[in-house]
Amino acid sequence: MKKIILTLFVGLFTVMVANAATYKPETKVSTVGSTIISKNALPSIKFAVVEADADNSNVTSTKLLNVSKTDLQYTGNDNEVAAVVAKELGAIVNSAASKKSLVTAVSNSVLSNITDEKLQNVANLTQQISINHMSSKDQMNADITGVDLMINAGYNPLAMIVVLGKMDGSMAEAIQSQPANFKRTMNIYDYLSYNYPAKVKAGYACNEYRNFVAYIQPTIDKRNSNSKELAKFKKTQAKAKTERAKQLLKYKATNGANPWNITQTLLESKS
Repeated sequence: MKKIILTLFVGLFTVMVANAATYKPETKVSTVGSTIISKNALPSIKFAVVEADADNSNVTSTKLLNVSKTDLQYTGNDNEVAAVVAKELGAIVNSAASKKSLVTAVSNSVLSNITDEKLQNVANLTQQISINHMSSKDQMNADITGVDLMINAGYNPLAMIVVLGKMDGSMAEAIQSQPANFKRTMNIYDYLSYNYPAKVKAGYACNEYRNFVAYIQPTIDKRNSNSKELAKFKKTQAKAKTERAKQLLKYKATNGANPWNITQTLLESKS
């Protein structure tokens, strides 16, 4: 009997390893992406896998969402592919990609008219700080919009925490021995734990997620023991859910159009 059980276990393990080795995330993008679009009743778009960073600032006009092959290398199943696609879609729904494109274009236009070298250096630094700060905030909002889209499409939203945790982190995170992209993953966990507690309770069966939960548990316990911090947490997460839902409705109502890409189109036509 023991020999039979051992044989079955070895066979199952072999199949799991073989599946992991043959999983090709690039081939799943269109199917997974179409499911997210369909289940969320979003305006129809197509999907493409690109070698470089995904630039989706013109998706309203192109109707094509780019997904980075670099990001896909951190995925091992459809839930994780959905996480990569959903975070890109989240930035589109929230108009973050269009906003960054417009701000960058306007900043570059202003910089091109500054002739003094010292002033140009200061302006360059100011531009980068402004865009990076905006991107960080918008990135986190895109993440939680993405998990809303994943849930509606039937995917496990905790996969986004796992995927981001596999990606390269910052030097500051490494120095502090924090998980990679910790602010983003913690933001996702907080959002899910308040707004979708059943999803968090169900968990995600992999060591990366278990290690993440073990790392953050002391922080969760400390917050839960402080009534003021807990009240602030609940208020923040309830507000975040309302804002994300409002943004999603706006995106659907305008069929994907937003003031940022409309303004950029007008500016480009004038120039």
